[in-house]
Amino acid sequence: MDLIANLGLGFAAALSLQNLLYCLIGAVLGTAIGVLPGIGATATIALLLPITFTLEPLPALIMLAGIYYGSQYGGSTTAILVKIPGEGSSVVTAIDGYKMAQQGRAGVALATAALGSLFAGTVATFLIALFAVPLSYLALKFGAPEYFSLIVLGLVASTMLGSGSVTKALCMIVIGIMLSVVGTDIYTGARRLTFGFRELAEGISFVAISVGIFGLGEIIRNLDAPQGRELHMSRIEGLFPSKADLKLMVAPVLRGSAIGSFLGILPGAGATLSSFASYAMEKRLARGPVKVGDGAIEGVAGPESANNAAAQTSFIPMLTLGLPGNPVMALMIGALILQGIRPGPDVITSNPELFWGLIASMWIGNIMLVILNLPMIGIWVRLLLIPYKYLFPAIVAFCITGVYAVSLSTVEVWLVAGFGLLGYFLVRFAFEPAPLLMGFVLGPLLEEQFRRALVISRGDATVFLSRPISAMLLAVSALALVLMVLPMLRRKREDVFQEPDSI
Repeated sequence: MDLIANLGLGFAAALSLQNLLYCLIGAVLGTAIGVLPGIGATATIALLLPITFTLEPLPALIMLAGIYYGSQYGGSTTAILVKIPGEGSSVVTAIDGYKMAQQGRAGVALATAALGSLFAGTVATFLIALFAVPLSYLALKFGAPEYFSLIVLGLVASTMLGSGSVTKALCMIVIGIMLSVVGTDIYTGARRLTFGFRELAEGISFVAISVGIFGLGEIIRNLDAPQGRELHMSRIEGLFPSKADLKLMVAPVLRGSAIGSFLGILPGAGATLSSFASYAMEKRLARGPVKVGDGAIEGVAGPESANNAAAQTSFIPMLTLGLPGNPVMALMIGALILQGIRPGPDVITSNPELFWGLIASMWIGNIMLVILNLPMIGIWVRLLLIPYKYLFPAIVAFCITGVYAVSLSTVEVWLVAGFGLLGYFLVRFAFEPAPLLMGFVLGPLLEEQFRRALVISRGDATVFLSRPISAMLLAVSALALVLMVLPMLRRKREDVFQEPDSI
């Protein structure tokens, strides 16, 4: 009964005209910045933070939250249409979503992303309402060793993202980690792998590498074979999933919602790690007529559900413990402190209208996002009917403008061009770029947790094996790696023994 009463209090607050307006503003802004590669929720919320000082706490928080989970929605649009992820969590959506667009199923892919995100957002909202406090205390059991081991498991799982050999996928992960350490060491202040270029002191941005490898790289590849591109884009099928599609979506959406809801409460790249983990699971479990990686609807439904669920459950440790799980949550804490509210366990009892009003607004915001996005599907899909010789210059200009507007640096523009060539050659030589992005995104977090664990244990590396959760995660990682490598070794042995017979 207390839960029903609390939700009633929350919906009464969230359904006021003022709060509905700010929820709509947040949803629209979030969708827009998700579609535009390079801007990102963190930069937008940072710019709007001073404005929230003039607002009351609840509408300010509702607007900022809408921007965050709305950006997860919008990031899938360009990922599906032109293979440019608007957000880090949309990287894997680009794999199957873009291939669905090439097959004339862009509308189905966009509708799948919207519907999967709505269901996951609804699940995450009720999980926050039911288990906010106990789940936040569960997250406290994860220390630096456990986070390191969890990230290792995520990186091992990302080898499943590649459609080629495990060896190539591992190489891509290592290269991604190496690119992530370029810049200034946060502990010592020393510059690493900058090769004397001062412009690289702050590191390589995710925008430059994702837009370059996925955006410009895909454009170069399409220009290398323009006939194939025009053929795919001239055939547009239905805009919404069929009954068969909906049946295939059910299990991936449920799995993605579960993965995202759990990983979202853990500090770090929750939405990004969740989408990669969901995609890796679908590669193993999906049994549809189309293989995941070749344009399967499961490869869109699972990751999009996971990243949206994670985006919302990341509010749990922020609200109940005052612990920011990612940069956006740190800014949200700043917004609350500006309002004179200190996040923590007392928020639920001292500001119940704020806590439950924000939870209710998340569900309302997800409904708004679907209402906003579904009618736009036809408009987005019509972009694909534009001849590619006219479309690709606009995409290039769009990418370069977005990158320069964020960084105000010509070096970033040159980096995009360089990574565009790298992306082209990676695909040309059958290296899947997605694991590289995974290594790049999780590399800094991997290093940070590794060094923090060693500092806490005073240099004792056995800390990763002496703690049960960490040891279990590492054991699962090793087992997964062995299971992936064994079939490859078996095939090589068969080739060796068959070679004399063929002579």
